[in-house]
Amino acid sequence: MKYVRLGRSGLHVSAVCLGGNSWGAAGRRAWGAFDEAGSAPFFRAALDAGINFFDTADVYNLGESERIIGATLLTYAPRSELVISTKVGLPMTDKPNGGGTGRKHLTEALDASLKRLGTDYVDLLQIHRLDEVTPVEEVMETLNDMVRAGKVLYVGGSTMPAWRFAQMCAVAQYRGWARPVAMQNLYNLVQREEERDMIPLCLEQGVGLVPYSPLARGFLGGNRTREGAASERARTDKLADGLFRESDFRILDQVTRIANERGVTPMQVALAWLLSKPVMAAPIFGVSNPAQIRDAAAATAITLSPEDLQALEGPYEGR
Repeated sequence: MKYVRLGRSGLHVSAVCLGGNSWGAAGRRAWGAFDEAGSAPFFRAALDAGINFFDTADVYNLGESERIIGATLLTYAPRSELVISTKVGLPMTDKPNGGGTGRKHLTEALDASLKRLGTDYVDLLQIHRLDEVTPVEEVMETLNDMVRAGKVLYVGGSTMPAWRFAQMCAVAQYRGWARPVAMQNLYNLVQREEERDMIPLCLEQGVGLVPYSPLARGFLGGNRTREGAASERARTDKLADGLFRESDFRILDQVTRIANERGVTPMQVALAWLLSKPVMAAPIFGVSNPAQIRDAAAATAITLSPEDLQALEGPYEGR
């Protein structure tokens, strides 16, 4: 396993991060869904592979993901050896302050997350989404207070327009508050729109990327073909309906070819491409089988050639 700095911070994380949206999803969807007992082997496999970075959110299965992580993972290794990231800001209830990025909700959401996780602090707290009303100054001051209180070590953001993340960075720098060190955005071989604004911003600001959906909802792992779905997820994941185009399948063709030539999996090629990027910290991946964790960890040792990179990037058509 390779370990990298998260942006310009002093925090070192494994070069791949295990995502937590599957934990507690049993009964909620037909693919990648596990209860507490079913989740345990995944955490053990991740630790055995050298992964120390784990991502979740309060809204993942309405807190069940955090609870399972606290009940299992945090009992398997010393807290000092784990890097736990969670996110707050999306609605947890339909009450007036049940979501958003105002001081009241952020403060109460963090305390609830810490209770579910069974820990005194999180290593990384990310704003899941900025709302449309809270001043950025209020958001950043609240995050800074959390850091000063010792409940949070580092802060970051998740999917949002680049200009809004620039506001977060600028306000924090001007005020001398805790600056964002991570951006969790949507980025993979067939969804590269973040290269226009967000990634140049992160490079300039020293913010590490921890992108989600590195396999484009399983597409780059081969769960779809031109003829149709090739897995249970592809048949039931409605968020991917109509997403993929012929140019995307041409990218997948190159992923598959390079994987076959190297004797590795398509997932490993897709992750290795992300890991070749200069702003990359750790792609966040999800799996349906513990064996896939070893594959993801092994991807950190793959170096793609310039010819490989050109072949993978050539068919891309912007959206």
